[in-house]
Amino acid sequence: MSASVSTAVEPDTGRVPPHWRGAAVGLAVGLVFLGLLFHQEVVAAVQTWIDSTAYNHCFLIIPIAAYLAWDRRDTLRALAPTPLPWIALAALPLAVVWLAAERLGIMEGRQLVAMTVAETLFLGVLGWRLWWAAAGPLLYLYFLVPFGEFLTPRLQDITTGFVQHGLDLLQVPAYIDGYVIEIPQGTFYVAAACAGLRFLIASIAFGCLYALLMYRSPVRRAVFIFASIVVPIIANGLRALGIVWLGYLLGSAQAAAADHVLYGWIFFSLVILLLIVLGLPFREDGAQPRKATVSMPGVAAPAWRFVVTAVAVAVLAAIGPLVAFAFNRAEVTRIAAPAPIAPDQACTAGPVQAVTDHTAPGRVATQRVTCGDLLLDVTTETFSPRSTAAPVLAERRRLSRPPNADESAESWLHGTAGARPTWRIITSAQPAFVTAVAMWTEGEPARLGLAMRAGMARDSLMGARFMPVVMTVTPERDWSTLRPDEVRETENALRQFLLTHPELGAQARRPAG
Repeated sequence: MSASVSTAVEPDTGRVPPHWRGAAVGLAVGLVFLGLLFHQEVVAAVQTWIDSTAYNHCFLIIPIAAYLAWDRRDTLRALAPTPLPWIALAALPLAVVWLAAERLGIMEGRQLVAMTVAETLFLGVLGWRLWWAAAGPLLYLYFLVPFGEFLTPRLQDITTGFVQHGLDLLQVPAYIDGYVIEIPQGTFYVAAACAGLRFLIASIAFGCLYALLMYRSPVRRAVFIFASIVVPIIANGLRALGIVWLGYLLGSAQAAAADHVLYGWIFFSLVILLLIVLGLPFREDGAQPRKATVSMPGVAAPAWRFVVTAVAVAVLAAIGPLVAFAFNRAEVTRIAAPAPIAPDQACTAGPVQAVTDHTAPGRVATQRVTCGDLLLDVTTETFSPRSTAAPVLAERRRLSRPPNADESAESWLHGTAGARPTWRIITSAQPAFVTAVAMWTEGEPARLGLAMRAGMARDSLMGARFMPVVMTVTPERDWSTLRPDEVRETENALRQFLLTHPELGAQARRPAG
């Protein structure tokens, strides 16, 4: 017969309760192991927090989660951790999902799996009752994952549609082509930064925090979180419409668009304030929580059980990264050097120069092409036929991203009617910059998406006949001194060069050695 005692809430002395010490050791050991195992996911997440304004708030997530846990300290201290070693088996399917995300080159998927493994660790070490009592702060840690970038095109569509219908109601003449909005007073572009992702992600994080602090009813929490999703989307549409309408009233698109990001944050702050005001009448934070009196074992579980549970979770989760490491080690195919561009009657081509870059996953080479007054830098990077999508897409972004540009736009270069477009023209206004990028997989122009990732995942396991290739063509100009009309002339010259040199992608059809 097992003995048990009824233990009331212990006073808050600031020290770890005796029945928590084994769990604390187990969590510390497990989190260290998982940090080492998923260090690439952690580094990529932190780098995204630094680089993207949409995720700067992620630096506050751990302090917020710690405060939420401290706010529940009386309840948590009263509950006894009960290790559940069998929970470690949940890490097996998570390892399979991680491996699939790794082969598909989806870093967000890998990070979400890593966070779910951490949640499994907490569940296995703490037990069901304690994990459920701490579910709010623990699940809030999912905001550490910089997730949601794939929503940007859809948010651009919503914002553009909002502007279009709003201008119709305001009887403002406008021509809309894709994300380009033209009115008599000038042209606006709904760039990725204007899609409202940064506002949406921050609003959801705030909405969850507010709901956890102010409400106890699951229904009220769900309603407020839903409002924190819908309201910023509508608000961003109103903001974009207001900027275009202001340009119409002022007679200048540039005057209206000046400091639009600053105006956006001011507008977003007002929206958050409105959400707070609307949510206050329904607050439940003043209600007294039910007194936590629980039945705890007379003898706390030994520390080794917590440690064994934590290690079991880490070991089973490591299966996915170990299999991926084995696949990568088996990649022995030599990466072929990029082929030179042949000169023609209109253009001359210099020698191919190899670029020594130990951080690049492929072989990089550059070549200068001269067409009259137009100087072009052609950069080509070839990859192993067994490469996954992640390094190829990362290099595509690195090679084609305009330097020091917060906002850039991409559009297809359409040539012969019915022909599959190959090149994407990337432009930036501040600072001015124009380049072209193309990517080939399986010997054909690639279309970014899940199908392309799945094809490269298959090739990484079975091999491919052709090497993935990324190529950029950039006019060599002093962009800081160019007038807007000179930038447009340079872009037109680049487009003409690409249309008259379709053989640039021929090397992508060279069989891998």
